[in-house]
Amino acid sequence: MGVDLGEARVGLALSDPELTLAHPAGNIEVAGDYFQALDEVIAQVEEAQATRLIIGYPLLLSGQEGRSAKKAKRWVHALQGRMDEYASSGQLAVEPPELVLRDERLTTVSAHRQLSQAGLDGRLHRPKVDQQSAVVLLQAALDEHAEATRSDIG
Repeated sequence: MGVDLGEARVGLALSDPELTLAHPAGNIEVAGDYFQALDEVIAQVEEAQATRLIIGYPLLLSGQEGRSAKKAKRWVHALQGRMDEYASSGQLAVEPPELVLRDERLTTVSAHRQLSQAGLDGRLHRPKVDQQSAVVLLQAALDEHAEATRSDIG
């Protein structure tokens, strides 16, 4: 599952069972505080039976960790804590997935470009861009996984 943490929405993406193609899985409205989305993300993890979450890590263009990246790390820590708490009390229906922070520099730019190429009017991008960013993030991870698998075989 791909997760893009936005100030207005948390975008979600899922992969097909073969781990080759990412697709949008919707948004969670958060109105400026994506910590509100923890329980909804956990519900999506359970529904999708996700075993790994690829979470956008918004590094600065320089590669340095800024305020947003630090906030994303705190969110991941909070999500892990909440899932561990639910798992230990029997409230989590799946094993807690692996949480992976992934550099998301320029994913929003790629998402806007893809939405434009799909013919979506620029004024309509805002409600779609977070989930499309999650797709870009997850697809990059899936592509790396496929490449690593091919390297292991050959």
